[in-house]
Amino acid sequence: MAACFHLSGQLEEDSTVLFSTSNSPEESASPSSSSYYHSPTPTGTSDVSKPAHELAVRGLSYSVRPDTSLGQPVFWKIEPVHILKSVSFVARCSEILAVVGPSGTGKSTLIRAIAGRVRDSGFDPKCISVDYRRMTGPNQLRKICGFVAQEDNLLPLLTVKETLMYEARFRLREMSRSEKEERVESLIQELGLVHVGDTFVGDEENRGISGGERKRVSIGVDIIHDPPVLLLDEPTSGLDSKSALQVIELLSSMSKHKHRIVIISIHQPSYRILRYISNYLVLSRGSVVHDGTLQSLEETISLLGLEVPPQLNALEFAMEILPKLEESYQTNKSSPTLGHKEAFSYPAWPETGNSGRVQEHWPYFMDASEIGSLCSRFWKVIYRTKQLLLARTMQAIVGGFGLGSVYVKVRKNEGGVAERLGLFAFSLSFLLSSTVEALPIYLQERRVLMKESSRGAYRISSYMIANTIVFLPVLFAVALLFSVPVYWLVGLNPSLAAFAFFSFVVWVIVLMASSLVLFLSAVSPDFISGNSLICTVLGAFFLFSGYFIPKESIPKYWIFMYYVSLYRYPLDSLLKNEYWSERGRCFKWDMGDVPRCVMTGQDVLRSRGLDHDGRWVNVGIMLGFFVLYRVLCWLILVWRASKTTI
Repeated sequence: MAACFHLSGQLEEDSTVLFSTSNSPEESASPSSSSYYHSPTPTGTSDVSKPAHELAVRGLSYSVRPDTSLGQPVFWKIEPVHILKSVSFVARCSEILAVVGPSGTGKSTLIRAIAGRVRDSGFDPKCISVDYRRMTGPNQLRKICGFVAQEDNLLPLLTVKETLMYEARFRLREMSRSEKEERVESLIQELGLVHVGDTFVGDEENRGISGGERKRVSIGVDIIHDPPVLLLDEPTSGLDSKSALQVIELLSSMSKHKHRIVIISIHQPSYRILRYISNYLVLSRGSVVHDGTLQSLEETISLLGLEVPPQLNALEFAMEILPKLEESYQTNKSSPTLGHKEAFSYPAWPETGNSGRVQEHWPYFMDASEIGSLCSRFWKVIYRTKQLLLARTMQAIVGGFGLGSVYVKVRKNEGGVAERLGLFAFSLSFLLSSTVEALPIYLQERRVLMKESSRGAYRISSYMIANTIVFLPVLFAVALLFSVPVYWLVGLNPSLAAFAFFSFVVWVIVLMASSLVLFLSAVSPDFISGNSLICTVLGAFFLFSGYFIPKESIPKYWIFMYYVSLYRYPLDSLLKNEYWSERGRCFKWDMGDVPRCVMTGQDVLRSRGLDHDGRWVNVGIMLGFFVLYRVLCWLILVWRASKTTI
């Protein structure tokens, strides 16, 4: 892949104020009016003093090699698929450049390539320059460009203001809290979202703001740090004509008043949208067939001896004559003027700065402010997820009282020993499978995590630590709701120390289960495969726990499963907790001529191979599993974030 990007015009640090208190929408305009987004030019800010940026792309080509199918011989030569073919164009500030064309022509790929969000191991950073300076790689493009994907990856249970405020806390670290609040308030006014500032974002299941308002929130998330270039992948898709027009009006206002370069991909803009777009880049099969204004497109069509039908505009008619336009463009092709300065060999964009721009964060360390903000956001999401809270609370209470009523006042005899073992085994199965309902929430958060971490909002390690901190007390409450009724209704070891240890073990069990589900949610592509994977793993762990098959009977090639089973260690701990202090108690008598005890608590433990009191060793192993699965989850998420194109 070869590409050349140039952002000409001197980028003056701190010279452009993105959100000015004087740059607010007209007070008399209605939020529903399309003129709501035409805010006046900010007072006190001279347009002449602002740098005139220009982004030029020269000879950008991109191809991918398709995956080898299962039935295809490995010695077959796989030809790469050429998506973009020597694309060249110029985009200037204060204008909107629209990339248009039929489906499959490479519009989205072009937008993602400029944003530095394409997978390409052969990417050559020497072909990219900013201000005639060569760039070091896609990471600099990610820092320069704000990128709004087609999908709105937002947390549905946060309000509009909270969504933008958390983004400001993550990406504007050098600002004070009052400055961040002012920035967010100004941005909400600019986006035309004042009337829904305290409304939940929502999604398909949770009622919230409209689709057009959600798209504006997505735009706000990606311009909070004032990027000089804003790229949007089909921002009007899925919106009604009015909402689509409002989004384009907003982008036009931003490009003019903020001197921002705006590039969008769009299918077929309506007639009213056309007047807000300055230039069009028409693609056909990955190649440029027109680069210029709508008027120049009409002139090209006239030169071809064709006439635009009255019921169509020039852009719509161009979609029907793409082969002729391609032939004409190739005949008259000329490279864009990129200036006369030679590219420097050093990076053009500073790695650090105090201008409020996003700073790149490598995800292998921790940050207290990140963790605090993530903890606050986590807690709000958990508190507002009523289904999850209700499900876990009811599971714990119903499970505890249900099991307690089944095994109420278990006897101290041989039958009671078997019943206790069955109680512990079923409790383990119930507790380890009770956290599966969190899988869809983890999968939903994963897309938001990938988007935010790839933009340098926070480290993935901070996300994992915050997740752990918030879920510790929540799961402790769940453990107590289950332990209290089941322990005293069944009549287990009456010692308070034994009850405290039982509750602690139940807490560690649900912590292990939570870590396992979190790890498998990072591995799984969707809910169906994730749910199947969880059931398979838990079933295998239960089978090799020693409850069904003694350790001595497990085949040697499966013995490793006995040691990694999440059921084995808590089951042994619960048995030791129940019988260790009652090793001398008799649970079975031989009522012969001379009554004698044939089963004591020591015998029960010895039959399970539990000759030593290793309760805390088992607890340590269980905590090790809890940490291990979270570390594995962290590693997988770091790898996913490095590969994401969101």
